[in-house]
Amino acid sequence: MKRAFAALLVALAAGAHAEALRVCADPDNLPYSREDGTGFENRIAQLVADDLGMTLEYAWLPDRRGFVRKTMGAGLCDVIVGVPVQFERTLNTRPYYRSTYMLVEPAGDRTPPASFDDPRLKQWRVGVQLIGDDLTTTPPAHALALAGALQNVVGYAIPGDEPAAARIVHALARGELDAGFVWGPQAGYYAAHAARPLQLHYVAPPATLQHQPFGFAIAMGVKHGNRALRDRLDDFIARRQDDIDRILAGYGVPRVQERSP
Repeated sequence: MKRAFAALLVALAAGAHAEALRVCADPDNLPYSREDGTGFENRIAQLVADDLGMTLEYAWLPDRRGFVRKTMGAGLCDVIVGVPVQFERTLNTRPYYRSTYMLVEPAGDRTPPASFDDPRLKQWRVGVQLIGDDLTTTPPAHALALAGALQNVVGYAIPGDEPAAARIVHALARGELDAGFVWGPQAGYYAAHAARPLQLHYVAPPATLQHQPFGFAIAMGVKHGNRALRDRLDDFIARRQDDIDRILAGYGVPRVQERSP
């Protein structure tokens, strides 16, 4: 009994001095992160912490303008679990997944568009995401414009009661849209939770937009100069990629291979 109690004290003492994995995250941004730990980036962060023998801590802040400066830049946290691999404000790991914009439409027997030149896209009410404070259009909206299919396009800005992706999917479920182009991780998650069956389909970008990427590789970001932590995370990704893939699959994240030049 005394030995068991002594072992417990040793374990508690070790835990008290365990290194912390301090993660910067949005408290309400499914499917990525949420304060209750239900986002896939929460699950990946926990996997990292467990693998490295660290305790998991969060610095919560809505992912808006100044997010990196107000969290990592202020010394509140050390890791952002999901950043584009070319993101300049952080030192980034190797990518652990690559996704792309997906066409979301009602499930059924109709053949999905094979390209942006499909004439049905000129007739359908199509939802697209608008990004940034200046309401910049996403790559699929540019492709629709080139195809002359902007007549019935509906743009969904970031501000709102729900993320733009969720509002597009809910409008599809209500029959207010015929299709929507949504960033892959959001498309897979919200389509799976929609009030009616929806399906995802990849539409290749037109040749005239080859310079504008539709797919993006996602990595983990740390503070510039913190190469030691970056290297530990790189090693983690290399060893635990299969476990990461299972988490992503559980959230319906569409993944694509990098396109050859």
